[in-house]
Amino acid sequence: MSRLWPITLAALCLAVMPAAAAEGGKEKRRVDPAFEPVTDEPGLPRVLLIGDSISIGYTVPVRVLLKGKANVHRPPTNCGPTTTGLKELDQWLGDGKWDVIHFNWGLHDLKYMDERGNLAAVDRGTQQVPIGQYEKNLDELVARLKKTGAKLIWAATTPVPEGSAGRVKGDEVKYNEAAKRVMDKHGVAINDLHAFASQFKDEKAIQMERNVHFMKAGSVELAKQVAGAILQALGRQAPEK
Repeated sequence: MSRLWPITLAALCLAVMPAAAAEGGKEKRRVDPAFEPVTDEPGLPRVLLIGDSISIGYTVPVRVLLKGKANVHRPPTNCGPTTTGLKELDQWLGDGKWDVIHFNWGLHDLKYMDERGNLAAVDRGTQQVPIGQYEKNLDELVARLKKTGAKLIWAATTPVPEGSAGRVKGDEVKYNEAAKRVMDKHGVAINDLHAFASQFKDEKAIQMERNVHFMKAGSVELAKQVAGAILQALGRQAPEK
């Protein structure tokens, strides 16, 4: 039986909270702990998480869960849509060697924007990256990621609840289908976070209402799923659920 999870839910939820410090009676600007630099522990595999605010939410608990198992990094930013990925991916990858890269783009691609680049109502905007272009962008991004030699894990885009601002419920399913075609083409493993998150309903819900984001406890649940997929890619025992 795995001993990876002797960590309480409360401790993991606390890890998700942004850090703040006081100096001279004034609070410093809050810095998301997910963006804090990671000093590698020698001898451990290096893991890179790429994704939007959903991945930012599960980054710290993934680090906690994989402590002593892997060095978990991420770009110190919201990785946004695939168009941003195409511009910034080389910088995010850096010069180091990666053993596993767990990545996602989607929620920013499918959202509706107005002519000024602001989130817009569906009937007043257009999708930031149409699905056809999204699939082409993903194909290019995966081709670049494969050159790293890392084991790749695609995280299926999480659910879009009914009433989410600037997004349409069900669009993420269509974008996930496009992404699956790309991953199947390149032989990339898929961590189906959409199916995983969708199983939590009603009193067990982990996602906010009319919002694509997750509650702290929800980010912890996603982190468990992500950590398990990473361990599997590394050939190690998956955690207990």
